[in-house]
Amino acid sequence: MTDSSVPPGGHRSGRGPRRKPDDRRRSGPPRGRQGPARPPSGDPAREAALDTLRAVREDAAYANLTLPALLRERRISGRDAALATDLAYGACRAQGLLDTVLAACVDRPLDALDGVVLDSLRLGAQQLLRTRIPPHAAVSAVVELVRSRAGSKPTGFVNAVLRRVAEHTEAEWVDRLAPDDALGRLALAHAHPRWIAEGFAQALGSDDELAAALAADDTRPAVHLAARPGEISAEELAAITGGEESPYSPYGVLLTEGGDPGDLPPIREGLAVVQDEGSQLVALVAARAPVEGEDTRWLDLCAGPGGKSVLLGALAAIEGATLDAVDRAPHRARLVEQATEGLPVRVHTGDAREVALPEAAYDRVLVDAPCTGLGALRRRPEARWRRQPEDVAELTELQRSLLRAGIARTRPGGVVTYATCSPHPDETAAVVAAVAAETGAEVLDTPALLPEVPDTEVHEGPGVQLWPHRHGTDAMYAAVLRVP
Repeated sequence: MTDSSVPPGGHRSGRGPRRKPDDRRRSGPPRGRQGPARPPSGDPAREAALDTLRAVREDAAYANLTLPALLRERRISGRDAALATDLAYGACRAQGLLDTVLAACVDRPLDALDGVVLDSLRLGAQQLLRTRIPPHAAVSAVVELVRSRAGSKPTGFVNAVLRRVAEHTEAEWVDRLAPDDALGRLALAHAHPRWIAEGFAQALGSDDELAAALAADDTRPAVHLAARPGEISAEELAAITGGEESPYSPYGVLLTEGGDPGDLPPIREGLAVVQDEGSQLVALVAARAPVEGEDTRWLDLCAGPGGKSVLLGALAAIEGATLDAVDRAPHRARLVEQATEGLPVRVHTGDAREVALPEAAYDRVLVDAPCTGLGALRRRPEARWRRQPEDVAELTELQRSLLRAGIARTRPGGVVTYATCSPHPDETAAVVAAVAAETGAEVLDTPALLPEVPDTEVHEGPGVQLWPHRHGTDAMYAAVLRVP
């Protein structure tokens, strides 16, 4: 499928252009400097943002991991930290849109540009089109940044390109450059690859909510905490942290102030975890699904890094059950062990489809399958450009095999909850329908398990679909199957 929201010379993968053999020498910092670890200059915010863009382009780094580390290392805080965050995350999210505009202002393919120049142009275009920074200040700051990184030679080029970008507003550029069809226009205007916009429209059932769904991915997500059942209530957690009880999850608290949630005493003491309310609701579905007969053996088949295991383990303790948690990656399995300390949880390392666990023994199983992560694009700024349409097909094969494995581990009359952090229909309803047809499993009325949450029905097929623009959560999907 052609992604018309990424221009010729744009970079759909998020890895940026392939460097020429001498790019490493030309795009590096001036001699005597120390690369990304250089101390802050007179413009520490833009320095940090530019280094984040470089790491994303060259090293396939994650912006939401790279930038916070740079801010801590360079002791950047306050307004500078906020500016660096807005510029770095904003440029990563809007890369396809920015590249479309830049391609219209540059007389050569974008992938022919020096890496520092390309990153700087993206940083400048983000400021000119999507912030309130005065154009002259934005252009001047980026030109000086280029001068400090690559010398004076490219500054005239960067200055000229950014002045062309500044000739029109973002809306005017969209009018000039957007495809003729409505969906293509929305994809460009909201800086999404076309194939993702198409998947969202299919999941929503129409284009009526598409603009709102795409716009929600450009908002900063709220931080949610999950109170550990049996240890602290959501009301108590809200009072301690100064937050607000979440609208849907009985364990959720919405933080209303900034700062590192890891510094909060309830988090340090293991009374709560940082967890999106959508993930809490998936765990709630898994715990509420009606089981026929005994209900003492639970299984979390794809457990890392352990957020849902904490909630399920705490609920299992209350119900007199035990939870087995599985992850194939040793470091993620260790995270599960740390997170569930003190709970009736046994952690196993291995492939969920092959790990040594008894067949057809569990009463309740959660399969939170690996997915494209399209439901959490708010949290991963570069992800929309890094993922490709072919990723969906590769992942759906894995998802089906994991769901089959979950059903094989479940005794007759037991239930399996299938979940993904993606609303793409191929990863959600299609997987459930295919495996249910293969195995004879009965698909239950999953929306009935969340009566407190409105508008969760999936357009086609079984299950619950949450949305950022409807519910303020990640776009989590869940469906429950009963094993015959």
